[in-house]
Amino acid sequence: MTDNQKNKIALEDRAENGNKLYSPSTARNRDPIRDVFLKFMPLEGKILEIGGGTGEHAIHIASKLPNVVWHTGDPDETSRASIAAWIEDAGLSNVKGPHSIDVRAEDWGIEAEAPFDGLVSINMIHIAPITAAEGLFAGAQRILAPAGKFFLYGPFSKGGIHISPSNEAFDQSLKSRDPRWGVRDIDADLLPLAKKNGLILQEAVEMPANNLSLIFRKS
Repeated sequence: MTDNQKNKIALEDRAENGNKLYSPSTARNRDPIRDVFLKFMPLEGKILEIGGGTGEHAIHIASKLPNVVWHTGDPDETSRASIAAWIEDAGLSNVKGPHSIDVRAEDWGIEAEAPFDGLVSINMIHIAPITAAEGLFAGAQRILAPAGKFFLYGPFSKGGIHISPSNEAFDQSLKSRDPRWGVRDIDADLLPLAKKNGLILQEAVEMPANNLSLIFRKS
């Protein structure tokens, strides 16, 4: 994969140290994301992360969760190499991976390890076709334990209205890169998927940079 291809997926310039990638947006937002995760998500059991990117969020959050086994991965080969390097350097026994799950598949290949107590996806569904969101919610229904939690972070609109002018501009930029991409709407896109798959939106937490953390619970 060329540098241009990697940056198209990442939407940012990432520093490299061997296989390890460093995300500027993760450096800015990892503490607020971690804090919301620790407040609303399970503090023990098994967590599955989808679209783990560089691997930095997994290490940052799981380091505070000694009673959680955190499974992370990404369908992108370069990202998996970065995740593996971060796991090795961190030396955390409770972080497993990287897996190569593509959420659009009907079988993620990890169902035998279900149920999971939590599912997490950070900054993924806006840089993927809507079929990725559909697959993510369907997978949540399959792999989560009863009352399991699903943590979804990123930019979202509400009732067809963007939260800020910057989010609207970002949405237009995404669609110019790939018309299948875009900021997803909570009411039009996500709540119908949640209802279809037996999930209830429990919390919507405002985050820095006009993002939101959405916490769904399996009913």
